[in-house]
This record gives sequence, C-alpha cells and structure tokens, in this order.
Amino acid sequence: MNTAAAKKAVVKDDAMNLQKEMIAENYHQLARAHQEGKKISATFVPGNLNELLMCFDFVRRLPETDALQNGMRKKSGKMIMDAERDGHSEDVCTYVKSDLGMMLQGEVGPTGEAMPHPDVLLLSYTGCFTFMKWFELVRQKYGCETLMLHVPYQGDGRINPAMRDYVVNQLKDKIIPALERISGVKFDIDRLRSYMRESQKAEEDLVRVLQSAKQRPSPIDGYFGGVYYIGPIFTAFRGTPEATRFYATLRAEIEERVRQGKGPVTPEGEMAEEKYRLVVEGPPNWTSFRDFWKMFYDEGAVVVASTYAKVGGVYDFGFRHDAERPLESLAEYCLGCYTNLNFPQRIDMICKYIDEYQADGLLINSIKSCNSFSAGQLLILREVEKRTGKPAAFIESDLVDPRYFSAANIKNRLESYFQMIKQKRAAAVH
Repeated sequence: MNTAAAKKAVVKDDAMNLQKEMIAENYHQLARAHQEGKKISATFVPGNLNELLMCFDFVRRLPETDALQNGMRKKSGKMIMDAERDGHSEDVCTYVKSDLGMMLQGEVGPTGEAMPHPDVLLLSYTGCFTFMKWFELVRQKYGCETLMLHVPYQGDGRINPAMRDYVVNQLKDKIIPALERISGVKFDIDRLRSYMRESQKAEEDLVRVLQSAKQRPSPIDGYFGGVYYIGPIFTAFRGTPEATRFYATLRAEIEERVRQGKGPVTPEGEMAEEKYRLVVEGPPNWTSFRDFWKMFYDEGAVVVASTYAKVGGVYDFGFRHDAERPLESLAEYCLGCYTNLNFPQRIDMICKYIDEYQADGLLINSIKSCNSFSAGQLLILREVEKRTGKPAAFIESDLVDPRYFSAANIKNRLESYFQMIKQKRAAAVH
C-alpha cells in the first residue's frame, strides 16, 4: 500500500503543473469546439504554424501530442495492436498507429473526452516523410480538407532566399486563402504580428532555461525535464499570453534554482549529486517515461542538452519569430527545424553542446519505428566520438509501443556506459 502511494506522489515544480493544466485545457477546448461553432485544425509539431492558425480561430490539435499523451497514460499499447489488426505493419511509426488506433476505439482523446474530427489538416513538411502518409490516412478517415506547405530540405546546410521565398509564396497563394475559406475568418496580418510578439518573449525565456544547464550543477534536465518545458511552445500555445506567462514563471523558477546551487527536480524530488553530464540524441520513450528517467537520476546522470528539445524549433541558435517580417519569419522557422537539418548540421550541433555544456559524452536513444530520427544515428555517433574524443553509447526503445521497451537491457547498457565514462576520466587524470 505504502509503495503504491509513494509511486503516485510524483514531485513536480510549479511550471510542470502549469503546463499540465494548459495541455488539459486544450483537450477541453477540442472536446467542446464543434458544439461551440468552432473549427479544428490538425497539424504536426515540427514547423507548425500555430500563430497563423490562431488568426483564423481554429482550436489546434497535434496528432503527435495525442499519441505521446496516450503513451504516458499507458493507453497506446492497445491502440497500436488495434491498428495492426486493421492492417498496418509492425514497422510503421507507432505515433501513427496509436493515432489510428485511437480513431478505431471511437474518437476518445487522451483525457477521456471526445476528440472531434478536424476540419482541416495542415502539414508543414519538414523532413519526416511519414507525416505525409499519416495525413493521407487521416484524410481517408475523415474526408476533411488537407493543405500541404512544402518546405525545402536544407541539403547543403543553409537557407537561401529562394527557399524562403518559395515557402512565403505558398503561404500567400495557397495556405492563407484556404484557411480563410475553411474558417470563414478574414486574415489580419496585424493579428499575426501580435501573436509573434508573444512567441518571441516565450522563445527568449525558453532559451535562458535551456542554457542554464551550462551551470554546475545543472538546475534542469534538458531531456526528461525538458519535455515539460517544450510542451507549450511546441504545441497549441506558442504565441498565446498563457505561453508567455508559463515561460516567465519557468525562467524565474530555474534562475532561483541556479542561485541556490540546486540540481534538477525529478519525480522523486531534488536530484542528489550530479555525477555525469550527457547530451542525448533521439526522442524519449513515453510508455515507460518515469522508469526510463529513474535509470538516469538514480545514477546521478543529468542530460544537459538534447536534440529532441529542438524538434519544434532551434531557438538556442538564434532564431526568433519576428513580428516585423511575419510571413518570412514563419518560412524561416519551418526551414530551420531540427528535422529539416542535414547530418553535418546535426553533428555540429551535438559537438557544440558537448563542448559548451561540458558534457561527458553522447547517448543515442534509437527509436525502432522512427526512421526520421534513427537513420544515420550510428554515423552521427562515430563522427561525434571522433571529433570530441568523448565516449558515445547507443540504446534502443520506441516512442509509444510498450513491447519495445526492455528495461533490463537499457539499464545494463546505461550502467556500462557510465562505467566507460569513469574509465575515460581516470585515464585522463593519469
């Protein structure tokens, strides 16, 4: 009895609780949207045009968020198996199968409330081919209008004016007129500018929070804790006053932790001594999220930077939404997302993190069903080891499929990796 009670008493800081309330409120709004005469948009996290969608009064739904929320609530396993029984392959992204399984189970969202069908699917294509197939399947199910903003890949590692203009022209000629027609709301560029000013404030505060991990001890975990920090800005809240308040609250909290010399908050309270500082590549596992995190904080391992915390925007390298150049700014945001970067850019980013955050090495969590992240990760690992001289390690799990989370296997690999770091340190002393 006591053990169960202790397991339920998860420790969260104020900002974590606040973002949980925000996400829950968005699900309430989605459940009520059609009854209140509002339209619903569905869009993905990387390159999402949240500020633009708000200009047309859409209630915003993000299928990846639905899938990970179902995963954290232990609901995704059955949804995935239902989708497989419906004919989807074992190799298909488990976010997709979780989403399709949720539809097969009767349109009930992660919070147990109704999940009405979207009125428009908007895909800002930024590097994940699966997204296109996902929305094809959703369109077949709901028969709703589908819009695609094609975003050129950064093949040679830079954004040139022609790429930006190509995206801006699509926004002007295709996306905005279609959103006006579907919503019945006229586009107002000053309204877009006002949302972008809110986005910029939130982005500034988020960057300060993420960069606080350069401190010793780091006051945050930039991967597990980072999930709570990026939630609002990567989803339906970027550009809202609620997000601005959230990030101001979060920044004040983290700055206070720095002043007090405290480490991160974990589900079991303050983390004890910081023994290892890691950079992590790849998304986390959601179905065993807390158990996965515990394997790190039990060993005194803190993730000081992660690439996953950049999938919805690489703000710590200088990008901010710009109210003076609203459409160009949306284009540059889409073009600059982590999933749209080439491998040399990703490797440069990881090496920079290892150097600037004084990390002990790189850990890659390779996701079985996510080709977008997993392709090329061994190449990244070898190149980062070669360039930094720091040890790297490779573990495997999945996004929301509980069948592919082997706790014993991952724990063994992590323990071996921490041992390797210790040996490297000892060798460096001698």
